[in-house]
Amino acid sequence: MDRLKDKTAVITGGVAGIGLGIAQSYIDEGANVVITANHNVDGGKKAVEKFGEDRALFVQQDVANEEAWERVMDAAVDKFGKVDIVVNNAGIGGVGGPIQDTSLEDWNKVINTNLTGNFLGEKYAVRVMKEFNNGKGSIINISSVAGLVGLPMSPAYSASKGGTRMLTHATALQLAQQKLDIRVNSVHPGWIDTNIIPEEQKDAIISTIPVGHLGKPRDIGAICVYLGSDESEFANGAEFVVDGGQRA
Repeated sequence: MDRLKDKTAVITGGVAGIGLGIAQSYIDEGANVVITANHNVDGGKKAVEKFGEDRALFVQQDVANEEAWERVMDAAVDKFGKVDIVVNNAGIGGVGGPIQDTSLEDWNKVINTNLTGNFLGEKYAVRVMKEFNNGKGSIINISSVAGLVGLPMSPAYSASKGGTRMLTHATALQLAQQKLDIRVNSVHPGWIDTNIIPEEQKDAIISTIPVGHLGKPRDIGAICVYLGSDESEFANGAEFVVDGGQRA
């Protein structure tokens, strides 16, 4: 308990699924959370009610919009005085299919949300951490095992998650070379039990997982607690795979 006491975290897509699991883990460990979502406003309000208005704030946000990032960071600083952690979790899967049938519109939508959104999250995390937190903090990019091994029927998603992986490496090196104490790491979930997975497909998916079950949002929350805490001060530019052994 209290591994994140007195820290403030911004968690995009933090009102459902993996993002909500991360937010709950952060609350349990003493952090204040600013959770965002673009469409699920009701989910954001319910999460704040659950966590308590003294510990949580919801801001509606399109992560691909730069002005929206400015509003989120301003709101976080106004309420909690600083930002210690930014978890770039918001993402979409897009419309699957062969590359030759993928529309430019769908490609751009996935890349804008999953990769450009993470770029903007890093950009504004660094700015606010330098100004309000003495140049110290942790940035956590939620990628996917699809950022390590391509999904043949999800070219845009795989590209966005692979891009997030390399964005993490590049930014971690840049900040270290600038002598800023802001660490950047990526988390690569496998199959996590959220409502994104159709019930009728679960048994088939579980059969491919060596440990024999789906992951839980708290499994990703737990690794994000570690990466957001001072315990992980020597972890930088690294990839943390949480997939039940699929890539072992």
